[in-house]
Amino acid sequence: MAAFELRPATDADLVFARDLTRSSMLGYYIRNDLLWLDDAFDVAWTGRENLLICQGSQVLGFVSLSRDLRALYIRELHVLQASRDRGAGAWTLQRVLQMARQERRGLLRLTVFKGNPAQRLYERAGLRVVGEDDCFWRMERATAVDLEGDQNN
Repeated sequence: MAAFELRPATDADLVFARDLTRSSMLGYYIRNDLLWLDDAFDVAWTGRENLLICQGSQVLGFVSLSRDLRALYIRELHVLQASRDRGAGAWTLQRVLQMARQERRGLLRLTVFKGNPAQRLYERAGLRVVGEDDCFWRMERATAVDLEGDQNN
């Protein structure tokens, strides 16, 4: 089986990413009385670095990133339902953490809906809850090598 890789997304990938995000998140939007807007997703897409999660020629999902001086932010991370539980999400988190380290950003940050099982994946990758909003947990982890010298954490 081919290894995972990240490939730059193009404008042609927007519909795939929007549809995957909507199908993955719509239940959370409804549960939290939030309004999903395709146009809002499209605007956000144009201002971010978007990468496809691939295995060989197969596209499994995507990750959408933004940055500020201190942190690399995961804005979206979605894997197709049929491709979940194969390690693509955990692999992607490790690659994004490596990117943050290479860019010398001190933190990796994201938000996740409360009740989203992906929170366990993020916790296994070393992210911790550092705050909350009405329906979201704010999570982050330092990107520096930990005290035991484990550079893969």
